Amino acid sequence: MFLVAFFLAVGCDLASLAFGLDAGHTVAKPLLMPLLTAYAATRGAPRPLLAALLFGWGGDVFLLSSADWAFLVGMGSFAAGHVCYLLLFRRTRTSPLVAGFYAIALVGAVALLWPDLPADLRIPVAGYSVLLTAMACRASGLGLVAGAGGALFLLSDMLIATGVAEWPQLPAPDFWIMLTYCAGQLLLATGVLARHTQAYRGSRISA
Repeated sequence: MFLVAFFLAVGCDLASLAFGLDAGHTVAKPLLMPLLTAYAATRGAPRPLLAALLFGWGGDVFLLSSADWAFLVGMGSFAAGHVCYLLLFRRTRTSPLVAGFYAIALVGAVALLWPDLPADLRIPVAGYSVLLTAMACRASGLGLVAGAGGALFLLSDMLIATGVAEWPQLPAPDFWIMLTYCAGQLLLATGVLARHTQAYRGSRISA
């Protein structure tokens, strides 16, 4: 039920963004992560996953505002969520090739964005980018599903960063930001839940 409601909210949000219905986006966006959190909770999700999704909700709500302080608070909330994900991924093993790719992507992205970012946002964005990239990299060690989720989350935030830097944007940029973000969070949650269920079953068998 909660997963169906999540997909309905995602559809409403994306449709609102595609057709320029700001009121629909304002209503639908704050519903996304609570619904996904509720779904994860019914599946016996570990607490760090629930916390990560709820911190994502905090980021979603604050980023509805265009104020600079709200952007920073929202980014801080997302950063706390990435810390929660990193706690979940602390025992995963990441391929050196994948780690190298993410390291190159991080350095390249920050170097390219740096001159065009507002001066007061350069350090916060760079620090956040390190945390986000670490999360996406470590997620790959949990499997293809979680790895794809981490990569999509990274892509979503890169689209936000290019907008802050006032780079040329795709048509309806917020649509693509939310599409990749929602897909990323769903795949991360799905990957964590699958591994958690597998570990639980293994412990029951060994017991």
